[in-house]
Order: sequence, then structure tokens, then C-alpha cells
Amino acid sequence: MDNIVERYHIPEQHFWLRGPRSGPPVEYDADTGLWNVYGYAELHEVLGDPATFSSDTMRVVPKDLMPDSEDFSMAGFITQIDPPEHGKLRKLVSSAFTRKVVADLEPRIAELTHELLDAAQDRGRLELVTDLAYPLPVIVIAELLGVPSSDRALFKQWADALFQRDAEISLTKSAAEQQVDMEATLKPWKEMSGYLAAHAAERKRQPRADLLTRLVEAEVDGERLPDDQVVNFAIILLLAGHITTTMLLGNTVLCLDAFPEQQDKVRADRASIPAVIEESLRFFTPFAALGRSTTREAELGGVTIPADRMLMIWLGAANRDPRQFPNPDVFDPGRDPNPHLGFGRGIHFCLGAPLARLEGRVALNILLDRFDVLRTDPDDPVEFMPAPAMTGVRRLPLR
Repeated sequence: MDNIVERYHIPEQHFWLRGPRSGPPVEYDADTGLWNVYGYAELHEVLGDPATFSSDTMRVVPKDLMPDSEDFSMAGFITQIDPPEHGKLRKLVSSAFTRKVVADLEPRIAELTHELLDAAQDRGRLELVTDLAYPLPVIVIAELLGVPSSDRALFKQWADALFQRDAEISLTKSAAEQQVDMEATLKPWKEMSGYLAAHAAERKRQPRADLLTRLVEAEVDGERLPDDQVVNFAIILLLAGHITTTMLLGNTVLCLDAFPEQQDKVRADRASIPAVIEESLRFFTPFAALGRSTTREAELGGVTIPADRMLMIWLGAANRDPRQFPNPDVFDPGRDPNPHLGFGRGIHFCLGAPLARLEGRVALNILLDRFDVLRTDPDDPVEFMPAPAMTGVRRLPLR
């Protein structure tokens, strides 16, 4: 593990990638005002009990740290919604990610993968994130949603502004520090909201056979969704619909570089690609942390957490918990079972997981077909995303 940390310049804040963690599975951090949950069993409990551990974290954020409601609304932001409203909203788009719908996308994903790799070959180099891992999933989700995939430079600009920052997650920062963080978040958020609001308004005038039209025309309890809910739902689909796959694909190739014997095995047995992807999701968990808030006093991991407290649940650390995964710092696609939490668990299990897995499988197969070896370039180092709660590469040059 030390070799991987040094070889890829893994950021210090990615503690779960830097060897076995000491300390209890649940502990309070007075410096940030957060309860941190690291253990697998404890995360399993939190994710399976939304009544006690609410996804609505904004309810416990001090009011003076919240942005002006005119500039920022969480309405329709499904990752922040609890039952029963969550179930109603999730049903609106679940039909867009059924097994058949996703399977039918395979030819298009393969076609796009070849087109993107052809373009990279013409340029004489391959930087995996820019050339494939980013544009492939963003084109697919943009086509599903019904927005121009040619605007993907805009989407990347917004996503980078929201997720490529190394800001510490804390409830105890000064007002000035919080203001700086909020301004950095609000600008891309407002731009993205305006962009999607314009497309949603156009769908009201001219419906199409796309996911955005479905949101505009959807009804919950006999009423259409308010405009801000439509926009926020679309934001989640656009961002989460590509960021997870971007990280998954980059991380999986990085694993095959770090463990070349596993690359030899998967080349020889392509049926093992799904297992390689699952182990990659455990080993380099893309969304490494999520927020929750307690609705009542709770016992967890041998400690008592009061009501109305913020929790950071560290999926990346739980996926390295030796109580659940023997030799957790070894990349082993042969783990069986491999009950990782890379896509979450329970009611908020990643809606786009089947699509991400398909995109990863198709793209990795084609990469192995077209390249004799997948190797990083020691003269052009890998760069990890600096965000403390995300594990992914933002540059992955290949020789």
C-alpha cells in the first residue's frame, strides 16, 4: 500500500487509502463538529435506518451558514429526501434505468467508446479521463436526459467547480470561510440551474421522448412537480449520472496498472471484468463519504450520538474494514462475496448503478482489445481529485 500511495501521489486527506486505520468505528471530531462513522457494520446500520439517520442534512446546518433561499433550493434533490417523499420521486425516473433500458444502451456505449478512442489515437496520446472516462458517460446521460452532449465542456466546468475542491467538511469554520465556500458553490449551481431551467421550459412547449420531458410532465399525488424540483432532479441525474462512471473507469484502469498480474488475468478471462469492477468499487470507492443527520438519540458502534447531529459516513473506510474484508489493502477481484458499499445501500442505493457497471464493462473490454497493455506513464504522473470525500483520478495519462 505504501508503494501505491507514493507511486500515485495519493492526497493525505484520503486516509482510507493510506493503510490500516486505528481508532474506534465511530468517533466525534470537535474540530469539525461532526460524528464520523468508519466501520462497515456501523455504516450498514446507518444506511439501513433512514428513520433514525436522515438524508436531510441541511436540517442540522446552522441557519447563518445556509445560503439565501432565493439563490439555492434543495427541493427535489433526491439524495437529501427521506421517505415517503423519496420513494415517490425515485419512481419517477426508475423506469429510465430498468435492466432492459440499460441493456439496450450497450451498442451505443460501444460505438461511443470506439469513436472517442479513435479521436485520441489521431491525437497520438491517451489521457484516459479527458479522452474517454469523462466524455463517455456524460454523452450517454445527456442523451438520456435530452440536453446537448456537445455542451459537455460546460458540464465539466460545473462539475469541477463543485467536486474538484479540497475544502474541508466542517460545521465549525468561521463565517468568512463559510462565505468563501458558499460563493464557490453557488456560482456554478446557479449557472447549471439556469441552463436546465431553460431546457425544462422548452420541454413544456415542445415535449420530446426524453427524461427531462418525463420530469416536466410527471405528477406526484396528482400534482406536477414545481419547477425548482424538476431542475434539481435534473441536476442530480446529470452530475451523478456521469461522475460515478468517470471515477469508476479511471479507478479500475489504475488498479490494473497497480496490480499488473490482475491485468494479465482479466485479459485472459474477460468474464472476470464484472468482478474486477466490483473490487475496484471497493478498493477505490468513488463517493467515499456521505452525510446523514440523527433524528433522535442513537446508539452506534458503542457510543451514544445525540439527536440532530451531523454524521459523515465514510464508505471508503468501511470498504477497507478488516472485520468485513480480509487483507483489505489487497486488490483481489476473486473476493466472494464482495458486499462493498461503493453504490451505497438501502433506499438511496445508486439509481444509476446498472448503467455505470455497463459503461465500465463495455469500455474496459474495448480498452483491453485495443491496447496490448494499460500502463501509466512515469514521466507524466497520475493526478487524484483533491476533494476529501471522493476517490478518483482527474488525470490518467497512459503510455
